[in-house]
Amino acid sequence: MLTRIVLWWSAFTALTGAATGYFPLLVTRFLFGAGEAGAFPGSSVVVARWFRPSQRATMSGVTLMASQIGGLLAPLLVVPIQSRFGWRASFFVFGVLGLVWATVWYLWFRDSPEEKAGGGRRQEAASPAHGHQFPWRAALRSSSVLALMGTALCYVYVYTFFQTWFHTFLVKGRGFSEESLLLSALPYGVAACANLGGGVVSDVLVRKMGIRRARRALGVAALTAAGLLTISAMLTQQQTLTVFLLSLVYGAITFQQSSVFGVCLDIGKKHAGAMVGLMNTSSQVGGLLGSVAYGYIVEHFHSYDAPFVPMAGLLFLGALLWLRVDASTELIAVLPVFARATRIRGLGTLLAIHLWSDRSLLTAQYRVFHAYPRLKARCTKDPFFDCRGNTGSGLFGHAMPTSLLNPANFSNALRPAADACW
Repeated sequence: MLTRIVLWWSAFTALTGAATGYFPLLVTRFLFGAGEAGAFPGSSVVVARWFRPSQRATMSGVTLMASQIGGLLAPLLVVPIQSRFGWRASFFVFGVLGLVWATVWYLWFRDSPEEKAGGGRRQEAASPAHGHQFPWRAALRSSSVLALMGTALCYVYVYTFFQTWFHTFLVKGRGFSEESLLLSALPYGVAACANLGGGVVSDVLVRKMGIRRARRALGVAALTAAGLLTISAMLTQQQTLTVFLLSLVYGAITFQQSSVFGVCLDIGKKHAGAMVGLMNTSSQVGGLLGSVAYGYIVEHFHSYDAPFVPMAGLLFLGALLWLRVDASTELIAVLPVFARATRIRGLGTLLAIHLWSDRSLLTAQYRVFHAYPRLKARCTKDPFFDCRGNTGSGLFGHAMPTSLLNPANFSNALRPAADACW
């Protein structure tokens, strides 16, 4: 997938240099952006397949750090090319570089460590059919997914300020001259370090605190700090201090960004790419709102500090939404039960209600046995034991095997039993 994505945007990067009018340029850049949209979801799939859960935030931080470094280095490469050969030449050069990268990547990369080592496809590749169909209904009813989307919208609203309005604010809001904007590169250097550092810290906390508390604690702390620093930057008029505080704001946002991607991989599993795409769509809505709203707020209030008020408010809201994110809740772990419950009637629906309403799986299973004895009678095959024997050790019997206490095992066990009943 990444090979196709890079080939796509390399082609449209080169075509940008060949554009001869406003409309062709607009269409070319639109198509470039459409192809580029798959970059982060595609790279997240790579991280999910190649690295353990305790390493995913770190590796997400590496990819995010690389994007910051790319943004930092781009002017150093583009300006000399444009000065010597014109602006079109820079697009041709980067288009060719993309083709070279795509060729090397295609020849070197494999979808899993097993394929790379020559051991064949990884076991997860032979996943059930539902692994390739994103569970939209389950995702849009998941409080963790919705909270994560809201968090992404909130922080990217502020993140976009540094991509679009930062230099304008320094010149018109703090009196910087065009020649004194050297310090404006500081936030991007801080962000590059924060992306990597945040990923490493997140994974260390996961090993010490557990995945649910670790991801949540880091996100809440980082966005709360970013909100407080935004208010501080709004209240100061000193130039150097303003740049320093805004650099810390950007650093705090990007510090938790690796955890956002890590949670997408934690929740999504086989749907990791789609989860990142869903989160990224929500974040781009925030980015669009932020880039447009800043100008209107400045014009309405005649102040370049006024936009910092909603920026700080959204950062605090993002911190609160982090409290609703549970990275230990896997989207695919509940999919078989949930998807089946939406299609069955009568006893099946009541069974699903019991399973969803009771936190104890063991208690839920005994409720099913005592409340619906006919369900046991109608089952003809137990996925683990013989439910027709006298031992009572089947799925709906009195003795419960410890392997079924694992939520993933129970979920996988229930589906074939339900299929046998209906």
